[in-house]
Amino acid sequence: MPAQTAFDALYASLDDDVVASGSVTRPVPTPTTGETLHELPQSSADDVRDAISRARLAQLAWARAGFAHRRRVLLRAHELLLERRELLLDLIQLESGKTRGQGFEEIFQAASVTRYNALAAQRVLRGRRRRSGIPTVATTRVRYRSKGVVGVITPWNYALSLAAMDVVPALAAGCAVVQKADDQGALSILALRRAFIEAGVPEALWAVVAGPAGEVGEALTDEVDYVCFTGSTATGRKIAEKAGRRLVGASLELGGKNPLIVLDDVDPERAAANAAHACFSAMGQLCVSIERIYVHRAVAGPFQKALVAELAAAKLGSALDFDADFGSLASAAQLERVTGHLDDAVAKGATVLVGGTPRPDVGPWFFSPTVLTGVTPEMRVYAEETFGAIASLYLVDSEEEAVQAANASEYGLNAAIFTGSVARGQRVAERLEAGSVNINEGYRGTFASVDAPMGGQKQSGVGRRNGPEGLLRFVEPVTISATTGVLQLPRWASEYREQAPLLLLLARGLAALRRR
Repeated sequence: MPAQTAFDALYASLDDDVVASGSVTRPVPTPTTGETLHELPQSSADDVRDAISRARLAQLAWARAGFAHRRRVLLRAHELLLERRELLLDLIQLESGKTRGQGFEEIFQAASVTRYNALAAQRVLRGRRRRSGIPTVATTRVRYRSKGVVGVITPWNYALSLAAMDVVPALAAGCAVVQKADDQGALSILALRRAFIEAGVPEALWAVVAGPAGEVGEALTDEVDYVCFTGSTATGRKIAEKAGRRLVGASLELGGKNPLIVLDDVDPERAAANAAHACFSAMGQLCVSIERIYVHRAVAGPFQKALVAELAAAKLGSALDFDADFGSLASAAQLERVTGHLDDAVAKGATVLVGGTPRPDVGPWFFSPTVLTGVTPEMRVYAEETFGAIASLYLVDSEEEAVQAANASEYGLNAAIFTGSVARGQRVAERLEAGSVNINEGYRGTFASVDAPMGGQKQSGVGRRNGPEGLLRFVEPVTISATTGVLQLPRWASEYREQAPLLLLLARGLAALRRR
């Protein structure tokens, strides 16, 4: 087994934490060498249903334990994540092929999400008074009830941080979680879960299953009380349809074809360095990474020259240290997808500015960060999400043209603006059709803002992670009203006849006072 350093005594039995009653396993390779990293147990539909049943029982006690108890447990989990960061980083790299620096972003995000939800849950979800329909005659309160068992389906690309962004707020809200881990990211998720279990989360409260989507995923979405999904728009639609038929809620973070606008007042070299990271962090295998660059013609020459120089000089690798700038694609399938988009574009007339070649000298699925020009609508890379190692560069003559081009997509997940004036960037951001917009950064400003909602518009999904909105996904509001006895509300015709003028006077008085 390669890089044995990640598999010390603490993590040697992680595969045993998968809920799987049978003996079927699947070999999971590491992108660093293509060799088998571990044998992952595969769950069945019955395993999923058993996990959900146990989670329902555990959730009752967890919800009754209250905010203070959940806060203590989650804050302890936060500390364990930081203490175990090196081992977690090893696992992230071995499973995903990304660099240690890009893996560190996952650790930082997971820790931030954990601390935020531990501290914010009571403030956001505690019951509070609301204005009643008739002041003094009735009082009204709203309380929040945990939804029950949440199904979380997470992808391989940012397995640890994306798991935390859905699982932790669900736990903080008093829910249980049954999570389907993608095989390629299961170890990172299991290691994350292990830290929470050791911090005090009951084992049955957060169960992890693995296996084919057609069996395991279907069984999960058939039974849970709420669904969180991160993945493709096509699969997200299917999950939304099923959730709709069952009348349960769902939050879906789906595909993107994220644009970057480079305005004419930038420092070209600085903008190029930031663009390189925005496009090729995790080799573009990130839902919010940039795939379309719209650069103002006035700075296009120096920007393009600097971008090519940055990417040509970048070091590829996935060693367990901070030595490489960019890592590997995650699988043979990802390499095939990237080369397919590239070959199609070049055959139809696109030009490769930089990159465009596999790098088997570094590892089996490494690919040079690639920037194309001359991309036209008949090419797959023009509108389809590549999700890896290719960005397209377009010239624009005005800010207005850039905004129109950026918005001309069925997707609306993330966008970025590079400018010498933050005030100008703010004005442009107001006009972009995206769930998050970053000024002078590719994605990390909004991604790391755990007190602010994150999600997509158009075909990029529904619902929001993070912030109060991310917590409110996992509760049902319950309105409770009580009459005070000051006045008997009308019941019979004679009572309505007498009280209607009084109620009308009250309505006009509230309007005059501009009271809600």
